[in-house]
Amino acid sequence: MIVVAVTFVALLAAAGVRAAPGVLMLPLSMHFGWDRATVSLTGAVGILLFGLTGPFAASLMQSFGIRRVMLGGLALMGMATLASLWMRESWHYLLTWGVLSGIGSGAIAPVLAAAVVNRWFAERRGLVMGLFSASTATDALVFLPALAWLSEGGAWRPVVETVGVTCLVLVALVAVFMPERPTDVGATRFGESEAEAAVTAASAPLAALPMLAMAARRPIFWLLFGSFFVCGFTTNGLIGMHMIAYCGDHGVAPVAAAGLLTVMGVFDLIGTTASGWLTDRYDPRRLLVGYYALRGASLLLLPAIDFGGIGMAVFAVIYGLNWVATVPPTLALSNRAFGDRAAPIVFGWIVVGHQIGAALAAYAAGVVREAAGSYEPAFVTSGVFALIAAAAVLALPSLRNCRKHPARTLSAN
Repeated sequence: MIVVAVTFVALLAAAGVRAAPGVLMLPLSMHFGWDRATVSLTGAVGILLFGLTGPFAASLMQSFGIRRVMLGGLALMGMATLASLWMRESWHYLLTWGVLSGIGSGAIAPVLAAAVVNRWFAERRGLVMGLFSASTATDALVFLPALAWLSEGGAWRPVVETVGVTCLVLVALVAVFMPERPTDVGATRFGESEAEAAVTAASAPLAALPMLAMAARRPIFWLLFGSFFVCGFTTNGLIGMHMIAYCGDHGVAPVAAAGLLTVMGVFDLIGTTASGWLTDRYDPRRLLVGYYALRGASLLLLPAIDFGGIGMAVFAVIYGLNWVATVPPTLALSNRAFGDRAAPIVFGWIVVGHQIGAALAAYAAGVVREAAGSYEPAFVTSGVFALIAAAAVLALPSLRNCRKHPARTLSAN
């Protein structure tokens, strides 16, 4: 299906924009003399705005169309990253890669995935969301090794040029090939008959705020928000931003470190797709408990692992299997609790929790590295947070029956 392919590629581009600052950390420090805390701040701001943009982007998708929001987000990412070629001060980097790219990428993922899944699929949602979430893994497979190779010797401009041009090329791809809704191509949602198909009313552009007010009255929202905070804290903010630099502290070259992330990406692709398949068949709560517990254990063990060969390979496999495996079960719980129409926007607010956690980890880990001379305290803290999240998920209520009557949950308090 063309819509799946185009959405996947757009998500891949957004993941690449968010991953690039991790590759740029050492080259920018070498070229401009900025310390890691300064460079990390831009990454943290970008991650935070990526999350905060999501709920409003989801609302705009319902009001003005998924395709238009995708075009705007990709164009903003492309122009902002290319503008950084002329940067001279750290605030230029903050404005282009932090503020503008953060807003642009937030208009693409992951609320885009949730919106497309709910609009185009009545069945197999977990599997499709797993495939979309695996775009992060494919980013590790495609972008990171190439960007790391381009940055060898401290070069940063080739990385910026590659990311920016890719985003602008995708603007044309989306403009030509992305349909707005199933009826545009004479179809209905996958798994839905024509008799079951219904036209849903568009939301107001600022519907994100009333949706937040509604969701905030329900404990399940805060449990999902909190667990996703930990998810971001232990993935994008820490591993995504600092893993290459952490490996560098142990004598591992950037290309080799990117290769390690590639191994994670391979197993993330497997694990996240499998997570989507499992989400369609088993209790999402139990899946989340297992994912967070496994992630916490792997992070706690990392400082004790020899950074050569087998130890890091084992970590890459274990960690990679559940990098973003939490996304399909979290979206499934959101859909069941809040219904198809509200869920993409509510999920956008849950993702805000993810990005707050990621932003905090991205900045704090850089500060810890500067103050302590080591990343170990940051990784141990992240491992403990993941284990706490695994325990907290057990408090989530059972929502087995909400799939059949999603509208009933919207008015529940």
